[in-house]
Amino acid sequence: MSTDVIADYLTRVRNAVNAGHRVVEIPASNLKKEITKILFDQGFVLSYKFEDDKGPQGTIKIALKYDKLTKDPVIKKIQRISKPGLRKYANSKEMPRILNGLGIAIVSTSAGVMTGKQAKAQNVGGEVLCYVY
Repeated sequence: MSTDVIADYLTRVRNAVNAGHRVVEIPASNLKKEITKILFDQGFVLSYKFEDDKGPQGTIKIALKYDKLTKDPVIKKIQRISKPGLRKYANSKEMPRILNGLGIAIVSTSAGVMTGKQAKAQNVGGEVLCYVY
């Protein structure tokens, strides 16, 4: 039985947001670290920290971001697109726009993990991992 590590990562973040937690701790991998960096750069999480001393692979601690006034989470929806049973790919011309540009698509390309906008600008396609908005 193989598990989908990206789906597990997204589910942990989604559950922590729905429960109103401030921090979520996730087992680390290089792909998860790249996704975390993108979420931070795009303003979906407050901060993150990679701890390599815990366990064989280390952990990622992510501080979730909430609106100051309404206390609503910044991440409204985080959804897995390409699954192990059915991979979804898009070339640079077919890169999806999420919520008319308000959300992001995280794409794994030959040039690394990046947002859909960055992939379109660099004229590369790849596997569409997830949508965040």
